Amino acid sequence: MKKLLYALLLAASASIFVVQAKAQVIVIANNSVKASDVSKNDLKDVFTGGSTSLGGGSVVPILLKAGTAHEEFLQAYIGKNDAAYRAGWRSLVFSGQATMPKSLDGDAAVVDFVAHNPGAIGYISKASPHEGVKVLTVH
Repeated sequence: MKKLLYALLLAASASIFVVQAKAQVIVIANNSVKASDVSKNDLKDVFTGGSTSLGGGSVVPILLKAGTAHEEFLQAYIGKNDAAYRAGWRSLVFSGQATMPKSLDGDAAVVDFVAHNPGAIGYISKASPHEGVKVLTVH
């Protein structure tokens, strides 16, 4: 009985983490991106190299190199840790199917790049300033 209770508590705490992660990371896009919302599956396709379009227009994913927002984004929307995520991209790069997305050092750098590059889409901490870009609703 204790093992079952422990397993249920562990599952519940994992679910709470995922909900919190989604609430702590926002997806941003250049104002040229036509979409104002994106499905979780479409977002995953864009950030894993499965698609280069969103809402009828071409998009380019921009990554954070590391940090809490990066880890939370991968957990909540991609379902992989950083090592597995980058391994997937390396496989695409080495097979000639794609080029690795640009990785930037922090939220401010991502916001600046996304704001000044048509089609750019990225993610940052919800608490970070994000003037000059639009926030996409993920459903």
